[in-house]
This record gives sequence, structure tokens and C-alpha cells, in this order.
Amino acid sequence: MKITVLGTGGWGTALSQVLCDNGHTVTLWSHNPEKAEQMSKTRENPLLPGVKLPESLIFTGSMEQLGQQDLVVFATPSYAVRTTAAKAAPYLRPGTPLVSVSKGVERDTHNLMSQIIEEEVRKDCKVIALSGPSHAEEVGRRIPTGVVAAHPDEAAARLVQDAFMNEYFRVYTSPDIVGVELAAALKNVVALSCGVIDGMGYGDNTKALLMTRAMAEMGRLGEKLGGRRETFAGLAGMGDLIVTCTSMHSRNRRCGILIGQGKSAQEAMEEIGAVVEGYYAADSVRQLAEQAKVEMPICRCAYEVLYQNKSTQSVVRELMTRARKQED
Repeated sequence: MKITVLGTGGWGTALSQVLCDNGHTVTLWSHNPEKAEQMSKTRENPLLPGVKLPESLIFTGSMEQLGQQDLVVFATPSYAVRTTAAKAAPYLRPGTPLVSVSKGVERDTHNLMSQIIEEEVRKDCKVIALSGPSHAEEVGRRIPTGVVAAHPDEAAARLVQDAFMNEYFRVYTSPDIVGVELAAALKNVVALSCGVIDGMGYGDNTKALLMTRAMAEMGRLGEKLGGRRETFAGLAGMGDLIVTCTSMHSRNRRCGILIGQGKSAQEAMEEIGAVVEGYYAADSVRQLAEQAKVEMPICRCAYEVLYQNKSTQSVVRELMTRARKQED
């Protein structure tokens, strides 16, 4: 297959390597032509130290080739998905399968990434979500990884499964694109929150409590918005939650640690020096929960810490002293 991956971040680059390993003709697009040229020369991405990129991988700053592609992958940060999709739309051939690997919920519109791409492209192109516990740093080193390709059309999901799956990158299919995409966005808020409790010096008991009760919140919201509760117990939900909440590869967790140590959200993000998706998702999730009338105390408290400068100690106390209830 001829495949273009849009976005030269760590994830887009790692997925480009997966596709090259599978024998596809792969082009990696950057919005910055100079970056594309530099990566073409060095065969490296600074975000994936030690990973030598395949000689077959093509780098470009142009979208002109999109009309000849069999598959196009959107791998930009969530905030850039809409502008990238709008830029790609004139070049895309009607009916071209599109893959969204970005994770987030658009602020104000509450759109999922696949919905944003569909709105901007408008060419009868099916958008399949690909998500799961998958650090780019590890995929780049070809460490065994499992993800989910989600779309109501089973044939569309299987197309993506066949394109990406190999001996170190296992792909399952699911019809629940809503649940898979919501899980991907929500877990970033939880990972940031887990980082906060790490930074505060709490232990494994606290992290297990937070992750488990946050998963209950995620499932409630997902089900209310049309997802399947069981999706949140799978790779896109619990799997991604575990890997993001426990690893120092996670920018969300690292940012949370700094906040737990006393830095403001803005100071922490500046120190991380890269996009912290959980910060932006926290506001979107708050809006979604209020709109859907779903109780999400952990995500609400995360929003209050990040956007209202509420102290971390006060929200921990608030969560621990909530009214007695039966576990759901």
C-alpha cells in the first residue's frame, strides 16, 4: 500500500517505521519542510533517540501525493488535527481510508478526532481510530505492543489491522469508535492526576485508588455518550490508562509530578517543553461531563487544580472525605 503519515512527532514517526517494516511505501509529512529535509538526511527523529529510521521512509513537506495514497494517517497533536485535515482535504481522493491516532476532545465543540477529520474532509472518507497502550519510544524500538483499530464498519477496521499488524505490533478490531476515542482522551487527564499524587509523595495505594475510581468515571461518561462500557476495560481504556499513569515516558504524568511538587500548571508545561494533552482534555472533559450530567469528581478536581489554582492538598482531602457510597 501507499501510505502517508501526517505528523513527524514521536508517534507518527514510530508508526511510519511499523508501516515500513510491513513493506508499505510510506511517506512521512511535516508541516515544516526544513524538518522533513533534516530527518531525511539524518534518518533520525530527536524525539526517538537511538532509533535509526528505515532508508525506505520518504520525507516531505508537501501534501500533493495524498491523491495517490491508499491510506492516510493523521498523527498530529490534537490541537492541530482540524487545521491539518483542512489542509489535506483538497488533495485527498474521495473514499480514501483515513486513520486517526491523535488523542483528545476538541474544546467547545466536544468533537472527537475522527469527527473533526470527517467535518473537514467531507469526501466520503471513513475515519478509523487507532489507539492503545503504546509509547512511541517503545514502538520505535520494536517492543511488543497491542492496540485497537475502531470503526463500526468491520471491513474498515480490518483494513487498518492488516496494514499495521506485525510480529511486534498487534492490532485488534472494535466497532466502538466512540468508546475507544473517549478512553484515549480521558486517560490523559487521569495520567496527569497520577503524576500529581506521585509528586506529592503518595504511594501505590493512592495510585491504585485513583486509577480504579477514575476508570469508573471514564466508563460512566463513555456509556452515556454512546460508547460501550466494556471498551474501557480493554486496551484502549485500562491498557492505555496503566501505561500512561505509570511510565516516565508519559508527558502527562511528568507534568503532574511537577504540579504535585508545587509548580503551577503553566510552569510545569513550560518545563516539559512539549504538548501536554491532559491539560487541554481536562477542560473538555469538564464540559462534557456537565453537559451529559455525569458525576466525575476526579476529573473535576483535576480541572480545578489546572485551571482554578486549587491546591492539590485540598482536592485530595475533598475526594477522600466525600459521602459514603457503594462501589459501582
